[in-house]
Formats: sequence, structure tokens, C-alpha cells
Amino acid sequence: MGGCYAQAMVRPIVVTGATGNVGGEVVRACVARGLPVRATASDPLRARKRLPAGLDVVALDYQNPATFGPALAGAGALFLMRPPAIANVRTTLLPLIDESRRQGLAHIVFLSVAGAENNRIVPHHAVERHLIEGAVPHTILRPGFFSQNLTDAYRRDIAEDDRLYVPAGAGRVAFVDAADLGEVAAIVFGAPDAHRGAGYTLTGGEAVSFSEVAALLTQALGRPVRYDAASILGYAWHLRRRRKLPAMQILVQTILHVGLRRGQAEYVDPTLANLLGRAPSPLASFVRREAGVWRR
Repeated sequence: MGGCYAQAMVRPIVVTGATGNVGGEVVRACVARGLPVRATASDPLRARKRLPAGLDVVALDYQNPATFGPALAGAGALFLMRPPAIANVRTTLLPLIDESRRQGLAHIVFLSVAGAENNRIVPHHAVERHLIEGAVPHTILRPGFFSQNLTDAYRRDIAEDDRLYVPAGAGRVAFVDAADLGEVAAIVFGAPDAHRGAGYTLTGGEAVSFSEVAALLTQALGRPVRYDAASILGYAWHLRRRRKLPAMQILVQTILHVGLRRGQAEYVDPTLANLLGRAPSPLASFVRREAGVWRR
């Protein structure tokens, strides 16, 4: 490890999205490895109740650039992720990256999505280009579909309607567990020189259909859960009418799911296993572990 970075890591790693699925796992994995962490949240008082006791928690609001400097002051690195509700990265994430550079942070780990390097439609693409073109020391993590989508984006459909309703057709998905992503981020922060400038596509160890996912849920919950292959318009209407999501979030979420029909998430990439030094966590284990989330 370079001496400059070793000194930087006396300073904390700022983790955005620290109370979310991936950010929370990054916090846990970094703390477990003895790395200093500073969590950010729009409401620090509320966040402290959900995070490990004694953790440094500061305010950061993507919509308020005045919070960027204080949140990054004295930090050594940044875990950066885009909240689903943030569509305009040019006034939010990109200025945060610029502030990180001004303050001399040694490394940024950005949570992107699989395929973002070639997909100008998703907001992550612009963030990746900003990191690369700005010569900011970075590592880009490009996960496929998260297992946690089942406990988050799909939770109400499963718990209330006993169904998975997405426009994925017969597509198969190599679901990846956010806990594995948190461990990878901690590995990168622990040895950034080995991962500088890298972009990692990260998937689970097996690709399954949504019908097979419904079968796993049926077995874990003891009640039938079905897969309804939604149409594109039907899914967008469902997100708008039933889930009350904003238009840009509906667009991005629909585009990502439609890609599943074309096999965009079925490839099993060995990178995650290589970085972890073990097999990725299987979806069946995740479903059994989280079964209480979908119980009525």
C-alpha cells in the first residue's frame, strides 16, 4: 500500500447511503476490518438509531451542496452511491466528486450498475465518465440485480399480492447479495492501489428465472407466490399508480428490467468470487434469511 494512501486511511471513509442496503453493508464490512468510517445521512439523528453505536454520522444532502464540504472535511476516501430518487447527477453527485477532489480525498469507490459504461440512458454513466475524465482516483463497482430488490422494490408486491410483477419475460438473473458488495468495497478501501481505475462487473454465482425465484419464496413462506410477467406499459403504470414513484425513477427502473428480457443480467461473472476468495452468497440462502420481511 502506498505511503500517501496509508496516511489518508488514518482519516475516515465517508459512506453515502449508510442506512440503505448497500451503504449499510459497506459500513459493517469496513468497521469489521478496522477501517475508520464516517456515515452520512440527510437526518443524522435518525440515522444514528439504525447504525452501529459510536459511529461518526454527519449530514449530507445531495440537494444542498453546502453540506458537501463539512461532510468530507478531513476524510480520506468516499463510498459514493446514487439514491434512486436522484435523477439529475450533474447538480448532485458530480459536484460532490469535485468537492472530494478539492479536499484531496485519496480514493472514491462508486456504486454503479452493470452495463452503465455503455448505457448513456442510466444516470450512472455520467458519473462514471466524470470520474474517468477528471482523473479522480477511483474504483467502479457494477453490480447486477440485487437480491435486496426482493426485500425493497418488490417487497409490497410479494407481501400484499403474493406475486413478482416485473417486465422481465423469461429472462434469468444472477442476483447479487448487497452483503457481498459491502465486503468488496471494504477490500478495495483496504488496498486501493491494487484496484485503482478498475471497473468490476459483479454478479451472483448462478442465474435464475423469476419463476424460480417465486418457487424459492413459496417454499420459504409456506404460501404460493407467483411470477406475473408484466408488460412494459403495465409495469410503468403499476409503479406510478400503486407505488407512487416519480417519472424519472419509473423510467430508469423500467429500462433496467426490460433489459432482463434480452439476457442482460443472466451472465455469471467470476469477478465477485475472485475478489471475495469464495463463492458469492446464493439467492436461496438470502430468501430463507429474509423470509420474515414478506410475512403478513
